[in-house]
Amino acid sequence: MADKAFQLPLVSDANYINLLLDLCKNNRVCLVIPTIDTELLVLAKHRKTFLKHGITIIVPHADFVNLCRDKRLIHQFFESHQIPVAKEYSKFNYKLPLFIKPKNGSRSVDTFLIRKHEELTQYHFKNADLMFLEYIDHDFYEEFTCDMYYGKDHLLKAVVPRKRIDVRDGEVNKGITDKNELVSFLSARLNEIPGAIGCLTAQFFKHKENQTIYAIEINARFGGGFPLSYLAGANYPKWIIQEYMFNQTLEYFNDWEDHLLMLRYDDEILVYDYKE
Repeated sequence: MADKAFQLPLVSDANYINLLLDLCKNNRVCLVIPTIDTELLVLAKHRKTFLKHGITIIVPHADFVNLCRDKRLIHQFFESHQIPVAKEYSKFNYKLPLFIKPKNGSRSVDTFLIRKHEELTQYHFKNADLMFLEYIDHDFYEEFTCDMYYGKDHLLKAVVPRKRIDVRDGEVNKGITDKNELVSFLSARLNEIPGAIGCLTAQFFKHKENQTIYAIEINARFGGGFPLSYLAGANYPKWIIQEYMFNQTLEYFNDWEDHLLMLRYDDEILVYDYKE
């Protein structure tokens, strides 16, 4: 739902920032919330330009966005905060099964689960952007997306783990909120992230029995499954308005609904006697 809609050029266009800034000024927009990976770094680099006009872009600082956009760098970030990650193999010395993904990908594009040597191709070996990673077996580990909110002070205000029960095209089709060990685990290790603001969408594997946790990645934006956290009571859009429009201070929030299940589905729409 929107009051107005506007068409802009691609984010790679040289005039994108100036056109977006003019659009915001002409329509009295004071908050900009990007939701697409390719926008994040460009907007992060121009945060100060917009702030001069009283417009806040809800995106982390450019240094942190750079970390999130590169899977190798974000692995180093996790390890520096005592959070385990899947081992990255050399392409000349690896162990099967392995999982291959691009260092800067999204939506599960260009990912491969390799169980046999003959499944590997020259594309996998020659593409320097592809990472050969230790496979985290889904028979033993459950995958979680955590919606994490960081305030203006870069401190963690909420963690809502969502178990990814069914995923299609990188987006969760079936998920459930789960107030588990990830809440305290992340609160202890990532209570403060310099430059982080707004919603971060972080993914983890958690062992079904021994509580071992592996970090996967962080997306410095709202994720497609956030409506589940919102409906569970973690009202991040409201918090953004409170912080940036009314200058209110937020306290840590953990009173969201546990075990709330969300199901998404496709529907058929039939139009009888349709004529173009």
